[in-house]
Amino acid sequence: MERKPTLIIAEAGVNHNGSLALAKEMALAAKNAGADIVKYQTAVPELVISKFAEKAEYQKAQTGDEESQLEMVRRIHFGFEAHRELKAYCEEIGITYLSAAFDLPSAEFLATLNLPYIKVPSGEITNLPYLEQIAKEGKPVLLSTGMCELDEIGQALQVLREGGAGEVTVLHCNTEYPTPDADANLLAMADIRERFGCAVGYSDHTSGIDADLVAVALGASVIEKHFTLDKSMDGPDHKASLDVAELTEMVRAVRRVENMLGSGHKEVSTSERKNIAIARKSIVAARAIRAGEIYTAENLTVKRPGDGVSPMRWHEVMGKKAPRDFAEDEKIEL
Repeated sequence: MERKPTLIIAEAGVNHNGSLALAKEMALAAKNAGADIVKYQTAVPELVISKFAEKAEYQKAQTGDEESQLEMVRRIHFGFEAHRELKAYCEEIGITYLSAAFDLPSAEFLATLNLPYIKVPSGEITNLPYLEQIAKEGKPVLLSTGMCELDEIGQALQVLREGGAGEVTVLHCNTEYPTPDADANLLAMADIRERFGCAVGYSDHTSGIDADLVAVALGASVIEKHFTLDKSMDGPDHKASLDVAELTEMVRAVRRVENMLGSGHKEVSTSERKNIAIARKSIVAARAIRAGEIYTAENLTVKRPGDGVSPMRWHEVMGKKAPRDFAEDEKIEL
């Protein structure tokens, strides 16, 4: 079966720092890099984060701990109408807009935009009311699974499938920024695929692009990767993101890996067929042979080129009579 191109999602996330102009600039950069989708985050901060919630350690490392997590999220999100305008801009420049909702009103709003997929972020995979709302929309779902045990993935899939969701692609993910190489666990994609009978992808938080290329080789149908216009900008995710040049290289490399994977059916390729005769061997005279002489292991040998009698017929040739004289190294005939 022919493999579909990997869906490449350039995750802008909140790297626009709450600026719609910067979010639009990121959309154009993602398109120019060759990504299929540029993805953002939609939230009503007060409905997602309590005023007592602490920042993650990686967030503290990048933004300090003077402000709370809620204050930080308020600062780097924009409202629903800005997202509507951003989607229109993405359509104008020719890249698909996508956003992940972090609360029910945000999910309901995104449903009005008629998006091709619903993206469920890792933190919502145990949010039953949220999953039930998502399922009712009947759209294909991209389900991130950072911080998940297999039974939690299974429970979420059951809710989505029984609730009427479209095809669910499960994105293997590790929610640490950046993810240590030893925790990437890319082979888990095969476990997820086999256990749940679903398409799999990879939402990547490792440094660089190596993990993404391995994931594609292992069968990921979706790759999601954070990017930024400037890693030195203030914000929680910039330093763990690709810059635009790196995103462009990732897209190029993914497409090259896809091309290398081929059909999966072993056969002689067009490019190598011309080298068969050059690299393989034929049965030839080891010395001069007279007409009528019996072919033996003493008067025959195997040498290039391979456009004569195949050495695979060696035992068939033994004991037959030479039909004519052969000079040393001449390809024999039967």
